[in-house]
Amino acid sequence: MDGYVHGLIDFVRDHRAWAAPVVLVLAFGESLAFLSLLIPAWGVLVAIGAMLGAGQIAFWPVWLAGGIGAALGDWLSYWLGFKFKDRVAHIWPLSRYPDLLPRGEAFVKRWGVPGIFIGRFFGPLRASVPLVAGIFEMPYWRFQLANFSSALVWSAVLLLFGDVISRLAEWIWRSV
Repeated sequence: MDGYVHGLIDFVRDHRAWAAPVVLVLAFGESLAFLSLLIPAWGVLVAIGAMLGAGQIAFWPVWLAGGIGAALGDWLSYWLGFKFKDRVAHIWPLSRYPDLLPRGEAFVKRWGVPGIFIGRFFGPLRASVPLVAGIFEMPYWRFQLANFSSALVWSAVLLLFGDVISRLAEWIWRSV
């Protein structure tokens, strides 16, 4: 997995025009139920964010791509939950993690629409909350409002975190 991460980061560094499409696909995978458990894309997104400060890539297209990719992943997760209801619990890899859906259900019932926004920032909840929202038929437009707004914030946070870390590392390197 480590070689994959470094290879992808090197690819984006060498082919800047592909930064936005790569970020879109990674954010989609990171947010899609089932797939998000297998793809730790947030680290790559932070690393790509580190390229912002160096002027290697532009913020706006990469930020929008990350937000759109994440929102589309949650949109599809919501649809899967809405369409297949309780049957999704028996599909791998959720069948191996039986506590994810009940945790997501408790979270959605407790927090409602703000839970979609909050869940975006917490590992396994990121993909299970939209799935649960679909299973329990959260109103579509309320879900999508929280989905798209949280996706754009999430994308900005990851990219800017990488940017801040790279600038801090550069400052420390020059100071030492």
